Amino acid sequence: MKSFRQEKIVEIISKRNIETQNQLMTALLSEGIKSTQATLSRDIRDLHLVKELTADGSYRYILGTKDGASDFDQRLKKIFRESVVDYAVAQNILVIKTLPGLANAACTALDNMEISNLVGSIAGDDTAFLAMKDNASAEHFFKEIASLL
Repeated sequence: MKSFRQEKIVEIISKRNIETQNQLMTALLSEGIKSTQATLSRDIRDLHLVKELTADGSYRYILGTKDGASDFDQRLKKIFRESVVDYAVAQNILVIKTLPGLANAACTALDNMEISNLVGSIAGDDTAFLAMKDNASAEHFFKEIASLL
């Protein structure tokens, strides 16, 4: 069922501009596939889906690649340049504020990069929390984010 659902997701995003997980869930339901938001989040991560800016200024899911951190690094830089509005460090936690709907894309890109000192991430609609192993790692990554912008 998982592979069939993921095949349908790829098919749907290749044919239509899907901007949110709710839109994706509705599109899957119209294909007869019932899914939860948590399952879709895992599918998005597994498929390496990222959001890209469209010509009309909206965002849509596209298929990322699995072939190395350098591609994800480029995607992360693009996501940050286009969507991060603010960021802060609080001891070992980084807080990243994005445009609405893009925090998950930023966390997905980060989670798929092999950042050794990143313990985990949580994303809401426009806010991401990154837990680093220690304060020094958080400060270092904070400086990397600053250089991206």
